[in-house]
Amino acid sequence: MKAWGNLPGDDPERDRAEIEAAIEAAGIDLDPLPPGFHRHGDETHASDHVHPHVHSGPGQPPIIGIVGAGAVGTALGVALSRAGWPIHAVASRDASRRERFRSLVDVARVFADPEPILDEVELIILAVPDDALAALAGSLRMYSGQAMIHTSGALGAEVLAPAMAAGTQIGAFHPLVAFADTERAVEALHGATVAIEGDDQLATMLADMAEAIGARPVRLAPGSKAAYHAAAVLAAGGFVALLDAIAELGRVAGLDEAGSLAIYAPLIEGTLGNARALGIRAALTGPMTRGDIGTLRSHLEALRTHAPDVLELYVAAARRETDLAEARGALAPDDATKMRSVLILALQALPEPVP
Repeated sequence: MKAWGNLPGDDPERDRAEIEAAIEAAGIDLDPLPPGFHRHGDETHASDHVHPHVHSGPGQPPIIGIVGAGAVGTALGVALSRAGWPIHAVASRDASRRERFRSLVDVARVFADPEPILDEVELIILAVPDDALAALAGSLRMYSGQAMIHTSGALGAEVLAPAMAAGTQIGAFHPLVAFADTERAVEALHGATVAIEGDDQLATMLADMAEAIGARPVRLAPGSKAAYHAAAVLAAGGFVALLDAIAELGRVAGLDEAGSLAIYAPLIEGTLGNARALGIRAALTGPMTRGDIGTLRSHLEALRTHAPDVLELYVAAARRETDLAEARGALAPDDATKMRSVLILALQALPEPVP
């Protein structure tokens, strides 16, 4: 047994280390911060001081961090970095997504949690699902001089208000692109529309960012975000649902999916070309413009027999077509009324849905 170094007071350095370890384990702060301050290492700052401690140079893009490394966040990171707007940091709780982002984007800092990004960047991009935005914004607090934007098409910039402090800005940056594949999405950004929100200063910077990736910035009217996004969903997911219905009817005619696309895609493209050249109302053709009730009835009977799941979609489109044809004067009011009656009867004949 040692005859020294084991009793309190025999080794002051050891005693001090043990006491400090015990205090730390108990969660006691011997150097508490005054209200309104925070610490970086050994330095203490007022919480409203400008962050980050590094800044972009005059005429340079802001220092950017992206929260969310899913389809949208990754595609934006790739597009911005290729356009000369480097991404300094990314945060994602999904380790595989963090690694994929790092493999595609030259990023300096990678985090599992979003909070550390606030100490690293000037512009924070939240590329997360809509339902997660409010809670995420509520868990973050910007520093003076920072801006935060989200990529939601349905929500306004105000959802980020809980993250604001004095001297901060919030906005939105929604690319009207289908993000099914990273490279295809990056390519699709060229010529795409980006809906932006923010005060004049932030909106100008976001417009520059959109143009840098080859997109067209559009500043939405206040309160119009949900309607804008609903139209986008119809143009993307709604159109895919329509294609699926077309393919289902094609199978009745003996066509596989590729065959239906080969036959009907040129008709779709031609109709879109007519709408661009003539206007939507003038581009309408088909039995609804002629009041052809016989053809309409044969279509509805074929749907009831072979593709009943498509019937409601067909009727909804036919009613809209009838309204358009009557509005442009191609369909007499009496004929329009008859067409609508046939469509209503077709819906009434459907079996009640099973609860």
